[in-house]
Amino acid sequence: MAMLKVADLNVYYGSIHAVKGVSFEVEEGEIVTLIGANGAGKSTTLNTVAGLLKLRTGSIEFEGESLVGIPAHKMIAKGIALCPEGRRVFQDLTVRDNLDMGAFTRSDDEVVEMRKVVYERFPRLRERRRQRAGTLSGGEQQMLAMGRALMGRPKLMMLDEPSMGLAPILVQEIFDIVKVLNEMGTTVLLVEQNARMALSIADRAYVLETGRVVTMGTGAELLQDDEVRKAYLGG
Repeated sequence: MAMLKVADLNVYYGSIHAVKGVSFEVEEGEIVTLIGANGAGKSTTLNTVAGLLKLRTGSIEFEGESLVGIPAHKMIAKGIALCPEGRRVFQDLTVRDNLDMGAFTRSDDEVVEMRKVVYERFPRLRERRRQRAGTLSGGEQQMLAMGRALMGRPKLMMLDEPSMGLAPILVQEIFDIVKVLNEMGTTVLLVEQNARMALSIADRAYVLETGRVVTMGTGAELLQDDEVRKAYLGG
C-alpha cells in the first residue's frame, strides 16, 4: 500500500479550476517529484495535501487514512511536514527558536534529540543558532526551513520549490541535503521548478500541465524523454 495516495484531485480558486483530476502515489522511502511550468498546479496540489487548501472532489489518503478535512496544524501529528515555498521562517526569532517551533507536538527530550540531529545535518545552523533568522542568507533560511520541518520527525516531508531564488552552488547543496534526509528514512514529495535537478534525485516523477498529470515515470526515464527535455530541460 502506498504511503500517500492522491486520487482524482480537483481544486478550485473561486471559479478557476486549478487542479483537474490529479492522481499520484508516493511509496514509503521514495523521493517523488512533481514538475511543470509556473501555474501547472504543482504547489496547489501540495498545499491541498497539506490541508492549506480545500479540495472540491477527490481523495487523499496517508497510510490508509483519509486526510480530507484535517486542518493543516494537525498534519505534523500525522507524520507529515511541509517546507513551504519562499521558506517563511520566523524572521525575528533565533535559529534555535525557529527549529523548536517545528517540534510543537514533541516532548522536551525529543526536541533536544532532534535539535542535535538537525545540527549534525546542518552545521551552519548550529553556528548561527543564536542569530535572528531574518539575518541569514537565502540558502541558510532554506536550510532552516528544512531543519524546522525535520524537527517534527515526519514520515513524509513535502518540499515546495526549495531551490527558488538560490545561487547554483547552493541549489546543489540543498538537493544533496534532500538526498541525505531521504537516506535517513524520510519519504520526500518534492515540487520543483528546476526539473533537471529534481529528476536527477527522484525515484519517480509526475509532469503537470495546466492542472493535469500528462506524463509519469522514473526520474531517469523522464530525463531522457524527448518531450520532457524539450519542454523543461532546455532541449
